[in-house]
Amino acid sequence: MRRTARPLTGTALALGAAVLAAAPAYAGDTGILEVSPSAVVPGAQVTVNTAACGANRAAAGDASAVGAGQFVIAPGTHQQYASGQFRVPPGAQPGTYEIVAKCSGGAHATVTGDLTVTLTAAQTQPRGSMKTGVGGALGPDPVKTAAGMAALAVAAAGGTWLLHRRLRADEM
Repeated sequence: MRRTARPLTGTALALGAAVLAAAPAYAGDTGILEVSPSAVVPGAQVTVNTAACGANRAAAGDASAVGAGQFVIAPGTHQQYASGQFRVPPGAQPGTYEIVAKCSGGAHATVTGDLTVTLTAAQTQPRGSMKTGVGGALGPDPVKTAAGMAALAVAAAGGTWLLHRRLRADEM
């Protein structure tokens, strides 16, 4: 019991330390400007969010790089987040543009986020079967699938026969 307890304790402690070390990475970065959606077509509406301005501060948004001009970022319904919206002009050219927000109030923080403009909506539908290496019940080759199922059935029958034979030998 003691021999397995030590490695398990060491593993648990290492896992706990890894979780605690990674926790700040998931706590939320307050120094960024979240742009949603991050890829749009010309004419689409974009929402920006930031926690850099605190709970009660607004910000001045600038989407001039894409041709949308200035917009207001106001305290949102979520705690400590300020939100704003703008529309990408219909004549916007494809590319990646920097969106800027300057917080009003005490800190005057400036945060940026990227917006990608494309000419087509990036919606693709999955096609075909997944190449996971394991195969599937309705994979690309039903003959191989049937052969695999037959091999499993033979193995199960053989294992059952061996167990039954062993039990009968123990009874004698």
